[in-house]
Amino acid sequence: MNVHLSRETLENRQIFIYFGAVAVAVAAAYVVPGTTALEIVVNPALALMLYLTFVQVPLPELKQAFGQVRFLGALLVANFLVVPLLVGALVQLLPVDPLLRLGVLLVLLTPCIDYVVTFSHLGGADARLLLAATPMLLVAQMLLLPGYLAMLLGEDAGRLVIISPFVHAFAWLIVAPLVLAALTQFWAARSSIVSRVLVTLGVLPVPATALVLFVVVAAVLPQLGPAAGSAWTVVPIYVAFAVISPALGWMVARSFRLEAAAGRSVAFSTGTRNSLVVLPLALAVPGALPVLPAVIIAQTLVELLSELVYVRLIARLGRNSFRA
Repeated sequence: MNVHLSRETLENRQIFIYFGAVAVAVAAAYVVPGTTALEIVVNPALALMLYLTFVQVPLPELKQAFGQVRFLGALLVANFLVVPLLVGALVQLLPVDPLLRLGVLLVLLTPCIDYVVTFSHLGGADARLLLAATPMLLVAQMLLLPGYLAMLLGEDAGRLVIISPFVHAFAWLIVAPLVLAALTQFWAARSSIVSRVLVTLGVLPVPATALVLFVVVAAVLPQLGPAAGSAWTVVPIYVAFAVISPALGWMVARSFRLEAAAGRSVAFSTGTRNSLVVLPLALAVPGALPVLPAVIIAQTLVELLSELVYVRLIARLGRNSFRA
């Protein structure tokens, strides 16, 4: 088997693979009784997906990425200053329902750290630079998210948001996969067998993400019940975000005078959110079901459709534009 060809094939068809996983999960949720039991698999599946993402980041490149000061500056400003301002404005258009607003804030304030890398590659961005920055993005969002929720939800944040799930998620979904990925690379540098295994692992991020989508939808869908109305309420907000946020990311990249490919990476990052990773945090909120999962899954579906547009339009940005 040609590993590189298989990986390229999966990455080029990933959007259809993800929609297929969602479709199969929906069918399973309606046909197979007891799919809610899959809820216990959500966190392990997420940890596997993140490990497979992190293990693709060569440690020397991670060090090199931290030397790209302007790129990291643009990425941080776009995701943790400009995007929160946009989200703060959009959330005011929602009904005054704390759970509904919490779901939107959870998903829109957290930049994606997994499939955004392959989407950005398809869209002509500097995907390897973005991949190397994913651990920093994940750590930053977990540290900043509680503060953003407190600012944008006010007193409702203290009632709804519990810190312990954030700490648990940080330890098991971020630190553990990152350390394991580093150990795998350390071992691969000293063993040809492990090195070959590491190359083979490069095929697995897309199937692992499809697995997470399947598990999440199959486990949560039977519990959503009357939350369909809530999901439809937030769709216009997600569409507006999908249109505006990449443009803002590109503008920030221009202000930092990044090369075009790096600028596209910032645009992809601002437009793509971390819905799968924040779902366990949402499920830990008292009274989360059925509203929060419905609101978060709705964003995932809007985003997958948006990526079909991004990989064509963002690729055109900066073709004859600036250069650092």
